[in-house]
Amino acid sequence: MKLNLTKPLIVFDLESTGLDLIHDRIIQISFIKAEPDGKEERGDYLINPEKHIPSEVVELTGIDDEKVKDKPVFKALAPKLADTFKGCDFAGFNSNRFDVPLLAEEFLRSGIDFDFSKCRLIDAQTIYHKMEQRNLAAAYKFYTGHKMEDDFVAHRSDQDTEATYRVLQGELDMYAPGKQEEPDRVLHNDMDELAEFSCRNENVDFAGRMIWEPMKDGKGNILTDKEGHPRKHEVFNFGKYRGWAVSDVLNRDPGYFSWILNSDFTLNTKQALTRIRLREINH
Repeated sequence: MKLNLTKPLIVFDLESTGLDLIHDRIIQISFIKAEPDGKEERGDYLINPEKHIPSEVVELTGIDDEKVKDKPVFKALAPKLADTFKGCDFAGFNSNRFDVPLLAEEFLRSGIDFDFSKCRLIDAQTIYHKMEQRNLAAAYKFYTGHKMEDDFVAHRSDQDTEATYRVLQGELDMYAPGKQEEPDRVLHNDMDELAEFSCRNENVDFAGRMIWEPMKDGKGNILTDKEGHPRKHEVFNFGKYRGWAVSDVLNRDPGYFSWILNSDFTLNTKQALTRIRLREINH
């Protein structure tokens, strides 16, 4: 099914030196930029991570130190990527938990404040897990009728990107209105709905150090807005102030803000906290 887009969608996948958002780096980024008019643009870059690629990663991806030694570092590609991705939504497979947070970190390390909060983030894995509970290879077979190993080389970013794109289209075909008898198994070809369905948590920052929680009055009743929706505020999700409103902590213990900025937290966490602090100061 052709995606019903209101603005460009970046379907992408990353390979990296590991799974640590703070210390690991991207070694390959591949993407398909799908436009509302049906045009598609593809990009695939090997990246020098400026650190050794572990043997287990080499075994999975086929990308070793030799293959990336003469490739550009992420900082050199960052301005071009940011320009290509400007004004787009994003989709991937497990992207909301890993690929988007790592990409955000790499942009920030390059001095580029790419604001993903203005993008709709669609995770084909979340849709798949909520509907069928399996992985990319099984998803590919389930939604396309083909074995992934017959069509692609596993653990190659460009190959996984193509497979993810086909899975997302297959998901929209299978769960289209009129295809499912149960209402809760229907998905509309709408990026807002897909982004909301892909959301698995209420994280303020990608690492989940701060989360959104409903505001309550002194009696424990949830406060609502004019439309009756719960009013939410940012709450710390770790440490001695776990469960405390972030704004209250910043007023009560200003040093906690400085401690986080100078400690081993992701740049995205520090950025999110700084935005809250500036908002509180301005108010």
